[in-house]
Amino acid sequence: MANTTDAADERAEERRGASSVQSVDRAVSVLESLARLGEAGVTELADELGVHKSTAFRILGVLENRGLVEQEKERGKYFLGAGVLRLAGAAAIRLDISQEGQPVCRALAGETGETANIAVLDADAAVNIMQVRGSAAVTAFNWLGRRTPLHATASGKVLLAHLPPERQDALLGRKLARFTEHTLTAPGALRKQLAAVHDDGFACTVEEFETGLNAVAAPVRSYDGSVIGALGVSGPAYRTAPEHLPELAKAAVAAAAELSRRLGHGG
Repeated sequence: MANTTDAADERAEERRGASSVQSVDRAVSVLESLARLGEAGVTELADELGVHKSTAFRILGVLENRGLVEQEKERGKYFLGAGVLRLAGAAAIRLDISQEGQPVCRALAGETGETANIAVLDADAAVNIMQVRGSAAVTAFNWLGRRTPLHATASGKVLLAHLPPERQDALLGRKLARFTEHTLTAPGALRKQLAAVHDDGFACTVEEFETGLNAVAAPVRSYDGSVIGALGVSGPAYRTAPEHLPELAKAAVAAAAELSRRLGHGG
């Protein structure tokens, strides 16, 4: 009897999953249709999707609540909303950082001999979108695409330090994972450290994420001065001892300033 119930629950879950995927597909189709047509009414979009008008209306309602579509009240036509621009802008920023950051990362890795990387904020983590290994790098570990904790990495601390206070408080208010004996997890101590990162213009970590790994990072700014990424250098602790980190930080700050300049920041 239990097995029959489990099988029925599994089938029901699969049906719900299939329905959700279909809804997402239809929502994307609506956005693509509006991108092609410029504007359209509910009936026209329902015909495009091959669904009932009420179904198209429900999809448009969800998209409108998220700011992805807007409605011209007089004629009832729908068009792409400002939310699409926000998403497109975020994608463009990543593309710009990747394109402009490549030569800067290469130069930083060449200058320091260590691994240089660029990270951007991804919800509650830092994700590495570029990596260049220096001549002294002894491992082939690939950080590219890896999500790393904000509170335990140099790049993450840079990104965390420049978040709005309410967002920073929300992230620090959760239980923070301890990765090594050096990981700082006390919210009060972290806030003091982040204030120093904000004022100093760079962050350092000493074996906080992985034993034997030290790192420094500096903020990358957009044309409007907002911090959109972090440019960092990491290496083995025996070669990047704490007394050597200020020198690495100086190189990272200069490289981050150069990348910021390439992205239109004039500060």
